[in-house]
Amino acid sequence: MPDGFNVELEGINELTLKLKGLSNDLQYKGGRFALLKASNIVRAAAIKGVERFDDIATSEEIGKNIVIRWGSKRFKATGDLMYRTGVLGGARQPDTEKKKKRRRARPGAKSLDELGEIAGKGKGNPGGDTFYWRFLEFGTEKISAKHPMRDALSQNAQAATNEFIKQYDKTIDRYLRKIAKGK
Repeated sequence: MPDGFNVELEGINELTLKLKGLSNDLQYKGGRFALLKASNIVRAAAIKGVERFDDIATSEEIGKNIVIRWGSKRFKATGDLMYRTGVLGGARQPDTEKKKKRRRARPGAKSLDELGEIAGKGKGNPGGDTFYWRFLEFGTEKISAKHPMRDALSQNAQAATNEFIKQYDKTIDRYLRKIAKGK
């Protein structure tokens, strides 16, 4: 048995520099693009999932309000890439009677007529005011939850992952070709 062996790696500094450049390029360009493509799969499934809950008698369409948003706060804080898929106007809580009474009781407070309808705040969204989507997603004490958004993610997680890998792989190949041409 040999007592030991010695290995010399030539060009390791070049490789390290290339990998650092690859990482930076992928994080800011390719990784973000690949993640957006993967998020679009989940968004499309969510739109299809909520279609069955839309009332054709009204002009509101939850599917038109489903959007993808870049997670800039997380990226700035941790450097992690993140897109959020959600519903425009979905985080707003409808006012309770207690809040309405408190608003009227404050000195100088506007009346409810001047403030407009509480549920009408999202009328400027592409699909109208669909604040009620959260009742479908999470349920209430009288309505059971339907989970169209959760189902969209859980049923398409593998497809989204595959799309991310495919797009990310294309970016790596493109970057490596660019480096090879530079030599």
